[in-house]
Amino acid sequence: MGKMVYLMGKSSTGKDTVYRCLLSWKEGNLRRIVPYTTRPIRLGEEDGKEYHFTDDTGYEDLEAKGSVIEARAYHTYHGIWRYFTVDDGKINLDHENYLIIGTLESYVKTVQYFGKEKVIPVLLELDDGVRLQRALNRERKQEHPRYEELCRRYLADAKDFSEEKIKSAGITGRFLNDNFEKCIAQIKIYIQNNL
Repeated sequence: MGKMVYLMGKSSTGKDTVYRCLLSWKEGNLRRIVPYTTRPIRLGEEDGKEYHFTDDTGYEDLEAKGSVIEARAYHTYHGIWRYFTVDDGKINLDHENYLIIGTLESYVKTVQYFGKEKVIPVLLELDDGVRLQRALNRERKQEHPRYEELCRRYLADAKDFSEEKIKSAGITGRFLNDNFEKCIAQIKIYIQNNL
């Protein structure tokens, strides 16, 4: 019986770095679930690696087929951007373990779809000032920095990851990512104990 490790956290908590580390962790044997989005591709991203990049028509087609597990729409400074997980025939929880990055909201919807016993939540946390500086440094490297969107996401995180919502979702796997080696070691132990 397989399970899904659901990695989440506010923006710039180090999710991508932890994700890459967990994918290369042989003992975990975690397979990737690549989410979908309608947002523009960022510098250095590849279609099918970080996300499957599509447009509103692509999203509507998948939704009409009943393939969308969960979806979120954000009214950004640049228009509506959708992020969603698709049951595209590549998820087999009967035999494999998986790893995915998402939000608290998407975690809750995924639990509703697959069942709580199938999904292991991993919540990354970090000081808000450190997160803001990381986000700003990353955005400066983009060909067309979207500072307004950075600010919108930063402020939205406070609501999206409120203590009330974390408690309501039943999240107990919380990891402070201020020391990467210590954090990743704790996460691996937690996953091994829950697989």
